[in-house]
Amino acid sequence: MTAIAELQKRVGAVLALAPVVPVLVIDDLAHAVPLARALVAGGLPAIEVTLRTPVALEAVRAIAAEVEGAAVGVGSVRRPQDFADALKAGATFAVSPGSSPNLIAAARDIDLPWLPGAATASEAMALLEQGYTQLKFFPAESIGGAVALKSLGGPLPELRFCATGGIGANNAHEYLALANVPCVGGSWVAPAAAVKAGDWSKIETLAREAAALGSRGA
Repeated sequence: MTAIAELQKRVGAVLALAPVVPVLVIDDLAHAVPLARALVAGGLPAIEVTLRTPVALEAVRAIAAEVEGAAVGVGSVRRPQDFADALKAGATFAVSPGSSPNLIAAARDIDLPWLPGAATASEAMALLEQGYTQLKFFPAESIGGAVALKSLGGPLPELRFCATGGIGANNAHEYLALANVPCVGGSWVAPAAAVKAGDWSKIETLAREAAALGSRGA
């Protein structure tokens, strides 16, 4: 098995942990650990912390060190250096909105599973040529949604997608019913108001409801 194939196998294992991967934008480092604990308690252990705030990497480090059962990853990866920073912080996977030649090259040289993004059949095929079979479909709702993903499944049956972008409790089941969608990503399980208020019980409840969506999939 090639290095990329082994890393993709590890990505696949993360995507199989739960039907929903919470996508988090953490502004206050103090929220990181209790938020992650609530999500894990609710049945969502795979957590993506996006690199959109100054405390993102510190949040990853705290979750990795203090939250038992969490598989924490880094999202919004756009630069090769982001891989090294994520690995140093304790991330177990990395996620990008798309891909680029520089990111593809950097991913070959680091022991960190990567979920690159694809929005078209051409992008998906280009990543498949590089050995990537686990992809992020982004921004899902604005590029055709579940209908588009179902169509990709015909000519590209070996690919699996974590669909992200515009997905919530109202439409997640449409994606999870597809054979090529093991999970979806979304922020609805951690609403900003609940995080700011420290309402971890509400977030745990939302996580539990999201975890139950897996029973609706095909």
